[in-house]
Amino acid sequence: MMSLIGCSSDENTSDTSPQIIDEVIDNEEEVNIEYANIDFSNWKVTLPVDENNNGSPDEYSPLQLINFGYQTLAPVQPYMYDDATDTSLVFYTFPDISTTNSSYSRTELRELINTNNASKNWTLLEGGEMIGRLKVDAVSENTTSSDDYHKVIIMQIHGIISEEDMNTHGFSSNNGPPLIKIYWKDGYVWSHKKSLIDETTDGDDLLDTSTNTWSDIKVNLGYVGFDTFDFRISASDAKIEVQLNGEETFVYEDISLDKWPYENYFKAGNYLTTTDVDAYSYVKYYNLSVTH
Repeated sequence: MMSLIGCSSDENTSDTSPQIIDEVIDNEEEVNIEYANIDFSNWKVTLPVDENNNGSPDEYSPLQLINFGYQTLAPVQPYMYDDATDTSLVFYTFPDISTTNSSYSRTELRELINTNNASKNWTLLEGGEMIGRLKVDAVSENTTSSDDYHKVIIMQIHGIISEEDMNTHGFSSNNGPPLIKIYWKDGYVWSHKKSLIDETTDGDDLLDTSTNTWSDIKVNLGYVGFDTFDFRISASDAKIEVQLNGEETFVYEDISLDKWPYENYFKAGNYLTTTDVDAYSYVKYYNLSVTH
């Protein structure tokens, strides 16, 4: 069973030791049950289902998840649950309901630096870092393309239009493009970063979220297969660092980051990028920390 550590400016991200809980079984024997440090104080979870029939994926807030509250939520347990065999938290998903700006389903955590207002987020100047230990435990075979398996997004830095720009321009949606998407593709970890197609683009034109303005540049960071691996994303002013298994850090530092007009939030979990009917994926997280 696993731990997610929420946002904190003074949290020790190197502490990956499990939390040990004493429980009494049948009022006779006290046993130690290990959970990795799980702190959902700044995470909400999005599920791949719409059980409340409101037309959107079901979501559960930090207040519902903290203090092991997720373990008591029957609607959450099929999709996000502990695995006692290896002290992990399992994220399971399959194609069903998707968010407004996507065709794909997910069981994914979304960072909330202000749990009362999802419109409050952070800039690259303010920066942040996310570190995780995880693995893709199982994923369906892809029979409709040249890939062996379906692709899964396991981490993101997602852009969002600021409240100030929303008010200035009267946009109907604050959705921005994902700045960084970390993919698992046939056992390889890939980093996709948004970059300007035309680096002379400036001003309000930067807020065009379409592929006419922003496109992905893709980097293969290495092979992990179905094994456990460590991953780090660090964001700062006009600079992004990504690192797999403590190996050489890959650094993005370019004019596109210098001009990035959006605020940001971290995401982590299991975002399955297919609508194939029989598709599925299981991602295990052993540790996850975010600092700002």
